Amino acid sequence: MDNSKKKPTPFGKKNMKKPEGGGIQGWLVAVMIMSVVGLMIFYKGSTPKKITFKDFETYILNQDVEKISVMTSQKTVEVTLYENSIKKEKFAFLGADRSAIKGPQMFFNISDSKDFLERYRVFVKDSKLPQNYVDLIDPEIDNGDGSSMKDIFINFLPIFLLAGLFYFLMTRMGGGGGGGQLFNIGRSKAQLFDADSKVKITFNDVAGLNEAKYEVQEIVEFLKNPTKFTDLGGKIPKGALLIGPPGTGKTLLAKAVAGEAGVPFFSLSGSDFVEMFVGVGAARVRDLFRQAKEKAPCIIFIDEIDAVGRSRGRGGMPGANDERENTLNSLLVEMDGFGTDSGIIILAATNRPDVLDPALMRPGRFDRQISIDKPDVIGREAIFKVHMGGLKLSDNVDMKKLASQTPGFAGAEIMNVCNEAALIAARKDKKAIDMQDFQDAIDRVIGGLEKKNKLISPEEKEIVAFHEAGHAVTGWFLEHADPLVKVSIVPRGVAALGYAQYLPREQYLYRTEQLMDEMCMTLGGRAAEEVVFGKISTGALSDLERITKLAYSMVSIYGMNDKVGNVSYYDSKQTDYSFTKPYSEETAKLIDNEVKALISEAYERSKSMLRDKRKELDIIAHELLKKEIIFQSDLEELIGKRPFEKLTSLQEYSNTSDENKVVADKIEQDKVDLEKSATN
Repeated sequence: MDNSKKKPTPFGKKNMKKPEGGGIQGWLVAVMIMSVVGLMIFYKGSTPKKITFKDFETYILNQDVEKISVMTSQKTVEVTLYENSIKKEKFAFLGADRSAIKGPQMFFNISDSKDFLERYRVFVKDSKLPQNYVDLIDPEIDNGDGSSMKDIFINFLPIFLLAGLFYFLMTRMGGGGGGGQLFNIGRSKAQLFDADSKVKITFNDVAGLNEAKYEVQEIVEFLKNPTKFTDLGGKIPKGALLIGPPGTGKTLLAKAVAGEAGVPFFSLSGSDFVEMFVGVGAARVRDLFRQAKEKAPCIIFIDEIDAVGRSRGRGGMPGANDERENTLNSLLVEMDGFGTDSGIIILAATNRPDVLDPALMRPGRFDRQISIDKPDVIGREAIFKVHMGGLKLSDNVDMKKLASQTPGFAGAEIMNVCNEAALIAARKDKKAIDMQDFQDAIDRVIGGLEKKNKLISPEEKEIVAFHEAGHAVTGWFLEHADPLVKVSIVPRGVAALGYAQYLPREQYLYRTEQLMDEMCMTLGGRAAEEVVFGKISTGALSDLERITKLAYSMVSIYGMNDKVGNVSYYDSKQTDYSFTKPYSEETAKLIDNEVKALISEAYERSKSMLRDKRKELDIIAHELLKKEIIFQSDLEELIGKRPFEKLTSLQEYSNTSDENKVVADKIEQDKVDLEKSATN
């Protein structure tokens, strides 16, 4: 047992880690700086001018020469002038910037250094000049190997600089670090999780994905107890592709597989294969599978596989496209080629399965395609339970009500709601998070940040109030419209001056009359402006965008128009490079006309209803101007109960039928049975 005390770490240095390759790069930078400084010292800025020996004698007699250097190997004599002498007019041939030249400024050729020195001494003696009048560098000092240190430095400096620049670029372009160095650029960037670095997330942390969990749990069971399946002749799946919208929990499910499997787990992104150098992506694929075969049985998880698995031959620039296709070809061969290893399971995730190559989707590569959709009301309640686990909640928090009020929310959005509720409660100095905090958090996620201090003129505020009241009244008196939860004229988000929240039903099929009622309710805001003020404003932008898309979908996709007929011009496999329409100009004109007629019909219907319900419209609008926020209970007090007796999603969920309970119990029992078999 070691009783020695560790030396305390200074504040701020606890998690500091020396970057990989830092010593080499630091040495490289130092050499480059020294090279530049040396070049500045030794480089004279100009080439010496050639003169004759006669000129040299004249400059000596005029006492203009400060120093001469005899270069034995080059058979030249370099001449350096005094600073005062170089400014004389007779040295104008050296250039306009001659005063900045430190020397040598001139040179002349000689046949032999000894003959020159003898001749020079005779000249000095005959001219009656002192022997040490000029600083003479004797040829014995000059190295006799053909070049001086200065010349070596200047001649080889560009080579050093180019080599340093090339090394620097290679480390940066290759990603730096151990896997990105010059000779390791083809190494895989996969992160390995094994016994030493085990993932702590389990299937208990994944909620609302019971069917998907069942599929991947079976893969984990394959790895833990393969004989159970191989004894019957079954083969372990090669791979599973997780498909679903963003935020539904694909990566979280893969983390749970890593935590439950108990085998080495390689995790990386599809973009890790993408590189600007030719052949690097394919090399990284081969290196990844080489490492995986050494650790088999194991799992490889490739997140966002569409970055490397797009269909081959679809547009793009030839060079980059060829490199991506080479990477995909290598991946296809490694997954199910001539010499594949059955001990490796591939997990991948994408939210764009339509762009993936068909060869990647076939059985033998991804045997299973697991769809992970946005959770239903039961799944949302389970997700709320998971994310509320670490929160301090008050007694009035109703998870079923929250689940019913968040239709269409993915797991990531529900996590955001829980976090926002905690922040809102902390902002109000509460000891626990109550239901109102969750309601405010849902409003924050759906509508944006509340801006109570935004200055709005009374005229604009009245327009917004009648606009939102128009939505509320039309929705209240339309049979198939979603029931209203609350209406607010408090500005939210970037440009929203009003906000209305509805409670959609949990349904997947819509009839024509349901879509028409939804269109009328959406146009109720603009219709109210025209009925009350006789004018319209720009506040209906988002409404118009929504009903335009809905109308075009009804006419050209869902076949809900008599004149266009039961045809659909939707292509589920359309690409980003499709420039042609699957119908003629005449059909396009017909579609446009029918869409306009459909919207006009819904708009006139909304105006007619609001004229009949003008009293109710005024009551709700004035109540909004007074309170700014009104709820469903307020509408019942102001204009009476909704005339259509229909259960909301919350009521339907609260009164769950026996059939739904049996299904839920069956799913839970399957989970228990699978866990028991894994234990045995």
